[in-house]
Amino acid sequence: MNFHKQRPWRHSLPVALALLAPFNILASLGMDIYLPVVPAMPVILGTTPQIVQLTLTLYMLTLGVGQIIFGPLSDRFGRRPVVLGGALVFTTASFLLAIAVSPMAFLALRFVQAVGASAALVGVFATVRDVYGDRPESALVYSLMNAMLSFAPALGPIIGAILAEKLGWQSIFIALGVPALIAFIAALPAWQETRPVKTEALRAGSFRRVLGSPVFWAYTMAFGTAMGTFFVFFSTAPRILIERAGFSQLGFSLAFATVAGAMIITTRFAKTCVEHWGIPGSAYRGMALIATGSALIAGGAFVFSPSFTSFIVPMWLIAVGIVFTGSVTANGALAEFSDIAGTAVALHFCVQSLIVGLLGTFFVIGLGSDTIWPLAAYGLCMAALTAAALKGVQRFQLRQKAR
Repeated sequence: MNFHKQRPWRHSLPVALALLAPFNILASLGMDIYLPVVPAMPVILGTTPQIVQLTLTLYMLTLGVGQIIFGPLSDRFGRRPVVLGGALVFTTASFLLAIAVSPMAFLALRFVQAVGASAALVGVFATVRDVYGDRPESALVYSLMNAMLSFAPALGPIIGAILAEKLGWQSIFIALGVPALIAFIAALPAWQETRPVKTEALRAGSFRRVLGSPVFWAYTMAFGTAMGTFFVFFSTAPRILIERAGFSQLGFSLAFATVAGAMIITTRFAKTCVEHWGIPGSAYRGMALIATGSALIAGGAFVFSPSFTSFIVPMWLIAVGIVFTGSVTANGALAEFSDIAGTAVALHFCVQSLIVGLLGTFFVIGLGSDTIWPLAAYGLCMAALTAAALKGVQRFQLRQKAR
């Protein structure tokens, strides 16, 4: 690739975060705000729990796989049209979900909603990589983005439970559409294009170049382990806590929020920890915490019935591990690809989403969505495999340096 210049990003950090954050948060909120009504949706839509689980899985898979399309598009045509187009699609689908009356229409609109979220998300993170990837404040920006993202699982289920109780389940999707529309209107005049100005067309070998990197695979697998553990948790938590432990929708949402609260608190210290431990050290510690929390959940199942103490408290450890991992995986996976950031970000999120959606759903369906075993098994197995992959990458990098 010939020399290319960076396009300027004239916004201060607070203004930039105000533009970036809504699209980042709404992509996650599309999943989290809906969780309190998941147990009731089979009756509401006249369908099965498996179809309702598919509305979660399809959203997660589409969120990642769609970026295979939107990442290269953002490299070719720019970040701005991808972000704005995705926001408009997300907004439209959210409003239509509020009036969906059949399970197939609901499922199709969840797919469309995820397509919009996918486009916006890849545009946002490609912009972050364009602007901050080579700056000292990159760790701070990623930590702040993760901190904001942590508010979605903290507040989303609580908001969803209150809205469903007071205004009906349809209001949940209106509450997604309205802020998405506001964010779109705000970004329309303010979002500056940041795609590097290249002197030659994007090479067809970009996918092969990214997917051929063992470093990319190891850190993307780490991201998939962290996000997958959380996916399995929120896929199983409603049935475990509401149906088996007797929590109300609001009680479940408050318990769920404590896990997100642990993530928010940890984020305050993530930058310092990453500076001290480095990228590999932070990823290793993240895997160790996820494995430890998963082991405690498994052990508790032999002694206690499902409860806040046996299920939620160990999740606090896992939440800390998720933050340590998420703070470094993007930089670790994308460090070699600043010239094709859109494509690299797309593949990073796509592979992560495939890990989360396919493996996470396999564990949930195979081991039972009303038991702790999907979470315990996923966390232990994936953390062990990821730690081995990270170790292999370290050896690979040492051999490369020795040459």
